[in-house]
Amino acid sequence: EIQPHAPNWDQQKLFPSDVLQKAASLGFGGVYVKDDVGGSGLGRKDAAIIFEALARGCVSTTAYLTIHNMCCWMVDEFGTEDQRNQWLPELCSMNKFASYCLTEPGSGSDASSLQTKAELRGDVYYLTGEKAFISGGGRSDIYLIMARTGGKGPKGISCFIVPKESEGISYGSQLDKLGWNSQPTAPVILENCKVPKENMLGLEGMGFKIAMQGLDGGRINIGTTALGGAAECLELASDHISSRKQFGKTLDQFQYLRFKIADMATELTAARLLVFQAAEMLDEKHPARTMHCAMAKLFATDVGFDICNNSLQMHGGYGYIKEYSPERYLRDVRVHQILEGTNEIMKHKSVALFLGNDDAINSIKFWNLGI
Repeated sequence: EIQPHAPNWDQQKLFPSDVLQKAASLGFGGVYVKDDVGGSGLGRKDAAIIFEALARGCVSTTAYLTIHNMCCWMVDEFGTEDQRNQWLPELCSMNKFASYCLTEPGSGSDASSLQTKAELRGDVYYLTGEKAFISGGGRSDIYLIMARTGGKGPKGISCFIVPKESEGISYGSQLDKLGWNSQPTAPVILENCKVPKENMLGLEGMGFKIAMQGLDGGRINIGTTALGGAAECLELASDHISSRKQFGKTLDQFQYLRFKIADMATELTAARLLVFQAAEMLDEKHPARTMHCAMAKLFATDVGFDICNNSLQMHGGYGYIKEYSPERYLRDVRVHQILEGTNEIMKHKSVALFLGNDDAINSIKFWNLGI
């Protein structure tokens, strides 16, 4: 359903909503959402296994699916019972699609400086501002929008569930991207967008906390989808050097390439284990989970890109043309080092959480030993 069609989705910039709905019929629309509202009730490690497998077929499409899952979890975790029952059944079935709206033209890494405002008048909030680089922008049915209801800083931010048809919401032009072409990406523009008071997710001032907790899982997902692309590229490279001949012998007889394959396989395995560890810590609500999610995202996305790049190199000129797959995986995984927090920010966050934090320090020393 995915891999044979992925090149066409990429070249034609097609959003395969029907395939995503088929994935949802298998329980992939709300992997770690509770089952009383249509979710699968699985854990983060289960999700990592699922998303890596799907990403071997198409990184771009799977990445959108993971963002949708992140939004579903946020509603499940922080929503009222009325909100859970109103929104999640259709989201988990993917009869409706969801987008996460935090980034703005003037606030990327410095997310808590966002300028989108929400003003309460009676029982309605009026949202004004612009969100940038929104996966699903203009196509998704539900937008989780972070907007400022209070003063400066993270404590002044709240989260809102905003339907696509809301009065005052519009969408910019679709962005022409290097990769991730099977999912639409556009600005979301809010001009006195009317949102009922009951559509606030969580309490007033909780929006940044909700957004950051969503991103803990989002970082695991982005890491594991990068590894899915890398795993496929490793296999493609192995097959290619086993059949391609130069200087009278197949390329897999050259020691340099043999060692390169060994390095790629080792790094892929190490990155996968780091993602799995972070996933388990997130499920267990370990006090150092945010640091480990950041480290897993950092390492897995760097490794994922490097493996795809090395695979392309091993294919020589063939790797650079669209008839072969490495160039598509390379283009798709590149953005994983940027979104859900740049890898530079992941380093900043990891060290900030590590220094002087006994829980974090002990998690590095003893986590795998269960001490």
